[in-house]
Amino acid sequence: MMRKVLQKLGKADETKDEQFEQCVQNFNKQLTEGTRLQKDLRTYLASVKAMHEASKKLSECLQEVYEPEWPGRDEANKIAENNDLLWMDYHQKLVDQALLTMDTYLGQFPDIKSRIAKRGRKLVDYDSARHHYESLQTAKKKDEAKIAKAEEELIKAQKVFEEMNVDLQEELPSLWNSRVGFYVNTFQSIAGLEENFHKEMSKLNQNLNDVLVSLEKQHGSNTFTVKAQPSDSAPEKGNKSPSPPPDGSPAATPEIRVNHEPEPASGASPGATIPKSPSQPAEASEVVGGTQEPGETAASEATSSSLPAVVVETFSATVNGAVEGSTTTGRLDLPPGFMFKVQAQHDYTATDTDELQLKAGDVVLVIPFQNPEEQDEGWLMGVKESDWNQHKELEKCRGVFPENFTERVQ
Repeated sequence: MMRKVLQKLGKADETKDEQFEQCVQNFNKQLTEGTRLQKDLRTYLASVKAMHEASKKLSECLQEVYEPEWPGRDEANKIAENNDLLWMDYHQKLVDQALLTMDTYLGQFPDIKSRIAKRGRKLVDYDSARHHYESLQTAKKKDEAKIAKAEEELIKAQKVFEEMNVDLQEELPSLWNSRVGFYVNTFQSIAGLEENFHKEMSKLNQNLNDVLVSLEKQHGSNTFTVKAQPSDSAPEKGNKSPSPPPDGSPAATPEIRVNHEPEPASGASPGATIPKSPSQPAEASEVVGGTQEPGETAASEATSSSLPAVVVETFSATVNGAVEGSTTTGRLDLPPGFMFKVQAQHDYTATDTDELQLKAGDVVLVIPFQNPEEQDEGWLMGVKESDWNQHKELEKCRGVFPENFTERVQ
């Protein structure tokens, strides 16, 4: 941590707060769990959408083969219509009562995560100001003017840190305790909706069965008997003692093949898209903390099962005017907004994910903050030159770092 480095350099005393560190560990665990739940819920929604589309196609097939003079045609059509409405209602209620609640819950985390990181930086400033003040007081030759100014800076740094610290000390335990109620409400909603859906679907299926029984009675003499057909590998007639096949299965057993493989996506209905919740990111992926790759939707997991393939709408995130996931050409040698270069004079261990890890000698390309209000005094935003040359990805490589650990070289 930065304050440990400063302590080794003789610039600060280390301030420990084990209770707060435990709160941060709980926060990170809670964020990880919530992000996974959000991803799995979207996978579940994609599967519901796929099953809806498959059920709709099956119903349409029955409507097409159901001849006009057969009894129960109107009833069968009405059942198919209600089947479609039931699937739509189930999917929409899952979005409203589970996914939107999930998004709201995870929406709390980014701001708190940013404030935790800022608290760490303000603690470094506070420790540094305190050490500076104490060193002036113990100096052999005291400079009262400098001591007064150092005391003023110490009081200011302490006030800023303590205000942030007190707020987080209250919010983090409260957020941690809220997870139980959230999990209960979310899974109760899902269970209740699924239970009601299956009850209503059972009624529709019973109605359809009654219609088909009536049809069978009218055309009772035209019953269809399923007969097993011999496979190509079955023995010829007269061969009374065939040798068993290599897999040990009975040679006389007819080969029955049922295709459970999903059809190619090109043959699926183009209407099978996944509705987004208002707070859902453009790439249909991860909250917080948390995130799917651009254009990736949870439907890819759904179609890996025995469900028919459906066309699923994908979303791409736009960053700096370019669509993520697309192939970009003509990359610049320097990152957008590049201002100047600095070189690390000391090692710096990052204390949060938004900070850069530095080794003495590292060259950093300094860029402006996206939101100037987030810039703290004494801290810069940048990307290590080695990372930029290798990846050319600001979103993954940039971070903040203490200016006093570096020297400007360009």
